[in-house]
Amino acid sequence: MSVMDTLIARSGGRCELCGAEGELHLHAVAPSDGTAEQSVAVCGTCQEQLSHPESMDANHWRCLNDSMWSQEPAVQVMAYRILYTLRNEGWPQELLDMLYLDDETKAWAEAGIAKDDGVVHRDSNGAILQEGDTVTLIKDLEVKGAGFTAKRGTVVKNIHLTEDPKYIEGKINGTQIVLVAAYMKKSN
Repeated sequence: MSVMDTLIARSGGRCELCGAEGELHLHAVAPSDGTAEQSVAVCGTCQEQLSHPESMDANHWRCLNDSMWSQEPAVQVMAYRILYTLRNEGWPQELLDMLYLDDETKAWAEAGIAKDDGVVHRDSNGAILQEGDTVTLIKDLEVKGAGFTAKRGTVVKNIHLTEDPKYIEGKINGTQIVLVAAYMKKSN
């Protein structure tokens, strides 16, 4: 049985990412050895968007809300990578926060994501901030558009780093917002 036949049997003839029926394509999940365990069956729409990530339609990928729970590690890896790429849209970050991957699968998922290691985020004391750290606000911040003020001493857990070293993202009062790193103090 070919790899594609194995994928079609595994997926029930549906795209493993969006669930669409129709012609399926083999998508190797890098780094891949070409086996079915390291590949996914995708529809033409998903294949097109994966081939041109700069023009991804974020709304198409809302389907990952279901497929990210697949038992297949290759599908989990693809869901993680797509959600990570779209995380600035808001809702994908919420799904990323819910997604659980075992250590081996998470390492595989992160191996396929290009990260700029030259960007260093620092808090008000110069301490280096890492993805997932917990920080505390050192001054009151008015959150424009959300209608509240984040008070000094507010704890922000599980922060996310941005491409700009001056800013981080975090949730305050259930709202994902961009924060100035210089107004944060890393919590121990």
